[in-house]
Amino acid sequence: MRILVVEDEEKVASFVARSLREKTWAVDIATTGRQALEAGRNAEYDLILLDLRLPDMDGLEICRRLRQEGVETAILMLTARGMVDERVQGLDAGADDYLVKPFALAELHARIRALGRRGLGRGVVLRFGDLTLDRRRRRVERAGQPVALTQKEFALLEFLMVQAPETVARSEIVEHVWDSSFDSGSNLVEVYVNRLRQKVDHGHPVKLLHTVRGVGYRLGLES
Repeated sequence: MRILVVEDEEKVASFVARSLREKTWAVDIATTGRQALEAGRNAEYDLILLDLRLPDMDGLEICRRLRQEGVETAILMLTARGMVDERVQGLDAGADDYLVKPFALAELHARIRALGRRGLGRGVVLRFGDLTLDRRRRRVERAGQPVALTQKEFALLEFLMVQAPETVARSEIVEHVWDSSFDSGSNLVEVYVNRLRQKVDHGHPVKLLHTVRGVGYRLGLES
């Protein structure tokens, strides 16, 4: 999952972003409304974490503009305690959910997981053949045996499982699994796909992770 954090307080933004990256999510940060609008329009995010109070433009206006321009990315709005009118206005402007500040990181992560399931496939546990991925426990098993993955490998497998059995282009993987600092000239996607293939398919007669030449990658049940 790729998330845009819109927060003008840099320490808060960095703290929140670090906690999200620890959950395997790719994170970009915008500290102004203008940055948020540009990023929301031009990059493919799975979720926007949007603070209402920004120096140049409030979150309500950002939300309205993105929705008017056809951006359907899930928006989780951060509001001040007791500001019921703001929460109502935020939902009316097109936000999908809100969270009252100050908040516990555990609740923030739970809200993000819930919104992510709406846009990236439903359910806490994803299954494909004898492969299972538990989003809440961050656990993967193949034929009942645990598969140890790094955070980035987990995020890559989650995206492939959500899209399965469709083929996913390299550019789509970059958009959803990496953040804006990704070097498009690198071979990191290929490296991580190969690592994932070795861990998921090693020792199994049925190979799940396949390369579709000139197109991308897919999960399939070919032997």
